[in-house]
Amino acid sequence: MPTPVNELEPKILWKHFYGLTQVPRPSKKEEKILAYLKQLITDLGYEYIQDETGNIVVRKPATPGYEKSPMVLIQGHVDMVCEKNKDTQFDFDNDPIAAYVDGDWVTANGTTLGADNGIGVAAGLAVLESKDLVHPPMEFIFTVDEETGLTGAKGLKPGFLQSEIMLNLDSEEDGALYVGCAGGMDSAGVLTMDMSAAPATHEALEIMVSGLKGGHSGLDIATGRGNAIKFLTRVLVDLRKDYPSIAFSSMIGGSKRNAIPREAEVTVYVPKADTDAIMTKMAGFTETFLNEIKTVEPDLQVLAKRTEGNGQVMADAQFATLLDLLMALPHGVIKMSADIEGLVETSTNLATVTIDGGKLIVGTSQRSSVESEKFDLVAMVQAIFRLANYEIVMGDGYPGWKPNMESRALKFVRQSHNELFGKDPEIKAIHAGLECGLIGEVFPKMDMISFGPTIQGAHSPDERLNIPTTAKFWNLVVKTLENVAKAG
Repeated sequence: MPTPVNELEPKILWKHFYGLTQVPRPSKKEEKILAYLKQLITDLGYEYIQDETGNIVVRKPATPGYEKSPMVLIQGHVDMVCEKNKDTQFDFDNDPIAAYVDGDWVTANGTTLGADNGIGVAAGLAVLESKDLVHPPMEFIFTVDEETGLTGAKGLKPGFLQSEIMLNLDSEEDGALYVGCAGGMDSAGVLTMDMSAAPATHEALEIMVSGLKGGHSGLDIATGRGNAIKFLTRVLVDLRKDYPSIAFSSMIGGSKRNAIPREAEVTVYVPKADTDAIMTKMAGFTETFLNEIKTVEPDLQVLAKRTEGNGQVMADAQFATLLDLLMALPHGVIKMSADIEGLVETSTNLATVTIDGGKLIVGTSQRSSVESEKFDLVAMVQAIFRLANYEIVMGDGYPGWKPNMESRALKFVRQSHNELFGKDPEIKAIHAGLECGLIGEVFPKMDMISFGPTIQGAHSPDERLNIPTTAKFWNLVVKTLENVAKAG
C-alpha cells in the first residue's frame, strides 16, 4: 500500500503540504486558506501581519548567535490553479484535493494538485516550525492571487518587508536556479452578439475537442501541445465549406488565461437532414489532427452529439468574423532567446472563449522577457481584434525580472547546491511570470532567486510533484539558510 502523503520524508515538509491540499484555495477565493494559515501561525507561537491585499508576513528570530546575519525572506503564493477533467465531479470551493502517492510522484485524482505553489508555502511553514535549523533572521510572506493576476505582489507597499535576500520557492525544475522571468499582459476581445431564433429546419449539435494535455502557457508553450480552440476553429471552418447554413449558438474553450486550452466545445445549429453526415465527419477530423500531433497529443478526439440548445443563433456575418478572428490570432512561440539556449523569449496564448451576458469574449495572454517585444506582440493581437471590430480589454500586465548574476542570493544557493550534490546547478531564466519582478520593483535592493522541486503538468489535471527531488529541495533550503547565517 502506498505511503500516505503526510508520512513521506521529510515529514515536516510533507505534513504541511498535505495540510494545504485539504483546504480550498482557488485564486481570488483565499479566505479559507488564509484563515488556516493564521491559525497555524498562531498555534506555532508567532504573530503575523496582513496587508490590505491579503498577503501575510511572519518573522522568526535568528538562531542564537546569528542575529547579525542578513535577513532572508521565503516567499510563496497561497492560491492554486483549479483545473479538472470534464468527467471529474469536484468543487474547488469546498472539496479537499485528493492527493495520493503514485510511485515517485504525488498527484491528484482528476484535478490539479496545487504543488504550484503549495510546496513552496509548505517549505516556508516547515522552516517556521523547525526548532533545529541554523538560520539567519527570517521573514515569510504568503501572497494571494498569483495565478490570476499577481494581485498580492502588485499590492505590496514599501516598508512591508525588511529582508535583504529573497528565496522565491515557485520554480518547477530540480537542479535549476532561476535568476530571471518573463513579463506578461492579458489582451481580450469582446463582441456584443446579435442573436435571433434558430431556423426551424435546423437542430442543435454540440461539437467538442478534448483529450489534450493543456499545461502552463509559459512553461509548456514550447512543447508543441495542441490548442483545443484552434482545432475546434478548424473543424468549424471546414464544415462551413460544405454546410454554409450552419449557425453559431454558443462556445466555451479553455478556462484560464495562463493555461493552454485542453478542451473546447461549441453548439451550432445544422440542417436536420445533414446532422448524421456531420457527426460522421468527426472521426475524419480526429484522424487528421492525430496525424499532425499524435506524438504529443495521443488522446486528442473530436466528437459531436445532438443537444437541446437554447434556440438562439448569432448573426451569420458575426460567425464568419469570429472564425476569421480565431484563425488569425497567433498561438505559441513567437521568438526564442538568442542569449540563453532553449529559453522562449516571446510567446502568446489563445487562452479562452467564453460568453457572458450576451457578450462573446476571446481571451489571450502575451509573455516576453524583453519588455519592448511584449508590447509589440500585444499591439499585434490588438490589431487583429480591431480588424474584427471587437472591443479591446487589457489587463494590467506585470514586469519581467532582469537577471543579476552578481546577486548574493545566487551565490548562497549555488554554493549550497555544490556542497550538497557535488555539482553546479543550471542557471536559468523562466518563460513564466514570477512574483520576483513585481517584488523587485517595490524592493529594488533585495537580492532574489527562485528554485523548487520537479513539478510536471502544472495548471492541468496531470500535475504531479516528484518525491525524491522534493527531499533535495528541502535540503537545499535548509543548507542555504545555514550558509547565509554562517556568512554573517
